[in-house]
Amino acid sequence: MDDLSIFQDKAIVPADRDLVDKLGSTYNLWIQIQDFVFEKYPKAIAEWNYSGIKYGWNFRIKDKKRAIIYFLPRDNYFKVAFVFGQKATDTILESDISPEIKNELEKATKYAEGRGIRIEIKDKQILTDIEKLIVIKLAN
Repeated sequence: MDDLSIFQDKAIVPADRDLVDKLGSTYNLWIQIQDFVFEKYPKAIAEWNYSGIKYGWNFRIKDKKRAIIYFLPRDNYFKVAFVFGQKATDTILESDISPEIKNELEKATKYAEGRGIRIEIKDKQILTDIEKLIVIKLAN
C-alpha cells in the first residue's frame, strides 16, 4: 500500500483549498481535530513540514518543544500520528480508548522519544478516541 503524502512537490506548500480538493468529505474532520488541539492548547503552533522525497508534506501542531499531533494527507482521507512517551503510553493502555489503538501502540517500536502510531481518519467514528489521545499527549 502506498503511504505517501498526496502533496509531494517541495516547492509548493499546501494551502487550505488544496486540502478541500484532496481530502473531500474528511476535510471537516481535519478542521475539527485541529480546532480541538487549539481549544485545549491555545499557544500551539501549526505548520506544514516537508519530510523529504520519501514522505512529502505533512502538517503538524506543536508546543515549544515537541509535536502534539501530525496530520498526514492522503487521497480522500488523512492519517494522524502521535509519539507517546512511556507515561502517556501507560495512561492510554489503562484508558477506555479503543482496543485497536491500544494494540497498535503496544506493537509500536519503542524509540528514545517514545512509541509512534498512525491512525486513519476516514469518518467521524474515531474522533472521540483522537480527542482523548490529544488530551493525554498534552498532559504528559
